[in-house]
Parts: sequence; structure tokens; C-alpha cells
Amino acid sequence: MSILLRNIIRFVLLLLLQVFVLNKILVHQLISLELYMLFILLLPFNIPRPALMLLGLLLGLSLDMFMNTMGIHAFACVFMAYLRPFIINILSPQGGFETNMKTPSMISMGVSQFLIYVSILVFLHHLALFTLEVFGFGNLGYMLLKILFSTIASLVLIVLYELLFFSKK
Repeated sequence: MSILLRNIIRFVLLLLLQVFVLNKILVHQLISLELYMLFILLLPFNIPRPALMLLGLLLGLSLDMFMNTMGIHAFACVFMAYLRPFIINILSPQGGFETNMKTPSMISMGVSQFLIYVSILVFLHHLALFTLEVFGFGNLGYMLLKILFSTIASLVLIVLYELLFFSKK
């Protein structure tokens, strides 16, 4: 299957999973289950930044239309897409990632590098998302706890996704 077709299918499935399943699950008021940002995280290493940001905008606006959230997901996705190449450059070894695979994964980056990469970007995504959602620092403790717990929950979902859908080759 081509990388383009795989990413189109991933976009649609993650968006539908987020809107129709994960948004309906109420774990706690402080925990939001977010998996849709995995689309941006798993795009190829060599995708140009403008295309990456455009795809982030498309994903965020699609989610905003379903959830009626007036652009906060679009901002958070574009913010994460903008920072993604910087994080990859910081985490990559001196010669780049020596692999045949062209997308970030536990196999291509190594487990620890992938977890660091995902943790940083998911945290930054949630920081942007929940800061705009709360839109004020009156409840700073609530906002920080929501960012922390939602990041942990999203990381658990991402690791489960990686373990389920990416076999060792």
C-alpha cells in the first residue's frame, strides 16, 4: 500500500475514531482521550513543513467542524505540526535515522526516542489546546492537571496503537 493511501486512510479512521468513539468516553473531568494527533506524528520524516502545517490545519478544522470548537483544535494541530521538524532534528542521531522506514515509529526511531518524541509533541499539543479551551489562568491548577492527565492518557493510547498496528520486521 502506498504511503499516500495509508495516510489518507489513517486520517479518516483517526478522525472518525476520535469523533464517534473517544469523545463519547467520559473517564474523568480531567482526562480527555485524544488520539487524532497521531496522524501528524506518523507522517513521513521528509514531508515539507508547509505541507505538514497544511495537513495539521485540515485535521484540526475537520475536528473543529465535528465538535463545534471554533478553531482550537486547528491551532493546536498547526502548532504541533510546526514544532515537529524541530523535535525530530533534536532527537535524530548525527547522520539521521538509519532505517528503511520513512515514518516515525518505535521501530524506525527506537523505543526511547519515539516515546520522547511523542511525549514532547503530545504535551505541547495539549498545552496549546487546553490553554485555549480554558482561556484564562484563573483555574491554573485545573488546567495543568488536565494537560498532565490528558497527555498521559493520550500517550497510553498511542503506545497501544503502536504495539497493535506495527509489528517488528
